[in-house]
Amino acid sequence: MSASALPTERIPAHDDARSVSSDDSDSSNEEGWEDVEPDDETQPVVGLFSDKVYPDVRSMLKETKEKYNFDLQKIQKQFGLDFLGTIKLVNYIRSQVKEGNASPDVSSAEKFEDEIYLMPVLEDDALLYSLDDIEDETPESAGGTDAERKVIELQEDLERLQTQFSEYRDAVQKSMEEQLAKEDEKLGGSAAQKPASKIEELDADYFTSYSYNGIHESMLKDTIRTDSYRDFVYENKHLFKDKVVLDVGCGTGILSMFCAKAGAKKVISVDNSNIIDRAKEIIYENGFGDVITCIRGKIEEVTLPVQQVDIIISEWMGYGLLFEAMFDSVIYARDRYLAPDGLMVPSHATLRIAPFADSEFVASNISFWKSVYGFNMTSMLTGIHEEAMVRVIGPSSIPGDSSVFLPLPLHTITVDELSFLKEFQVTLNQDIDELDGWAIWFDIFFMPSRDSPIADDAVPSEMKKKGIVSFTTGPYDTETHWQQVICLMDREKKRGVPLKKGQTITGKVGYQKRGEKSRSLNITIDWEAQEAETGAQQWSLQ
Repeated sequence: MSASALPTERIPAHDDARSVSSDDSDSSNEEGWEDVEPDDETQPVVGLFSDKVYPDVRSMLKETKEKYNFDLQKIQKQFGLDFLGTIKLVNYIRSQVKEGNASPDVSSAEKFEDEIYLMPVLEDDALLYSLDDIEDETPESAGGTDAERKVIELQEDLERLQTQFSEYRDAVQKSMEEQLAKEDEKLGGSAAQKPASKIEELDADYFTSYSYNGIHESMLKDTIRTDSYRDFVYENKHLFKDKVVLDVGCGTGILSMFCAKAGAKKVISVDNSNIIDRAKEIIYENGFGDVITCIRGKIEEVTLPVQQVDIIISEWMGYGLLFEAMFDSVIYARDRYLAPDGLMVPSHATLRIAPFADSEFVASNISFWKSVYGFNMTSMLTGIHEEAMVRVIGPSSIPGDSSVFLPLPLHTITVDELSFLKEFQVTLNQDIDELDGWAIWFDIFFMPSRDSPIADDAVPSEMKKKGIVSFTTGPYDTETHWQQVICLMDREKKRGVPLKKGQTITGKVGYQKRGEKSRSLNITIDWEAQEAETGAQQWSLQ
């Protein structure tokens, strides 16, 4: 996308990422991060190799060493890891275990040196906030002299640890959209009335966040995404042969190099983040310096070395397709530079909605707060139904068919059409106790001609049988970094009713930017299940 969040700290979707900070919110940010410092030493900690919850970090490390033969402290000392290095190690272990690798390779610090491992694998991971408590209690340190020395060392390290924690906090925030959402709420619909410098600051932060390696690695490793672009370009080399190509939001330059390798005469790669400097190096190292020209800046502001291009290629998709509003820039590039018979790659997209019913998902994300280690935390539920979630769900969570509510022909669609209210209709294929919400995802199609016909409700699996490169971000195929957008109903206000197989649900779904210059979205859904179930709700995607 163009980075994809971070799941919990969402990673934005294409060869880029996003992050926002502002002077206005520094104080509120500092408040929130102060709270993560545990007040007592018995904060529960989730195990590194299991979901077991331990009463404190020391008991967790002890059992991890005895049961799993993994000594975190030993590795920490072996590689001389500082605060951030230890955080990377912890998140590396958690990510490997999450992927099913019960014996992560820690033979070298290079295994977990990537900045992507600064991002927490677990939301609110107590272990990350307890790293200054895991000093090894050796017999030598138990004596009076050594103990006194230890106290002095800890006092000297306090300022360093505080600085490191601040750096860690900033690194995480660079890949999160939380602050952008806060600023959007302040700007609201009257963003244009605010000082231009504030809007420009938010936009600058968005592009700055794309300078970091982690999000690019995440996008490139999404083989569904990257393979689709590669396959279309390589399978249609005749379309690119001797053509001038524009890559909007080029990131690392991978799409540009696909085009150059396919025979493009000239490729112009544009990106407004510092990643463009890396892209230049990568392009020259791979021998495409004479074909690909890299330009730093917004596509709306730079001057291209050509009057028009034959092809525009871009990976602009965000969560729920339109999160981030990068497609606005692609449309500008199309209208300004694309030749009358030019080709958009990809050429078409569709947005789909489906009914969502999954009591375990609701329990995990909503009911969870009603009893956390025996404590009532229902105050955490405040506003929780107002936020759309980005999660991976399975087909079993979808009790009916999906409906295309917005087809996007990329050659002709306008920016005004990206704010909309569209009708939909779905039919249940099984009985459900109640409807828990809605799932939204998108499909992408690469047609070889701007005149190639495609149905509004085209399905990628069927189009592939016809030789058309396409992919889905839905729950019925391989997971992508875009995941799915889940809009949970607020059942605290209105209980659901049982629905039967064959019942039809009709409604309207709308997308609206949260502010004039916002990259976040408001999603509204109205629905009616043959008078048995009716409702209307709004969610924010931020």
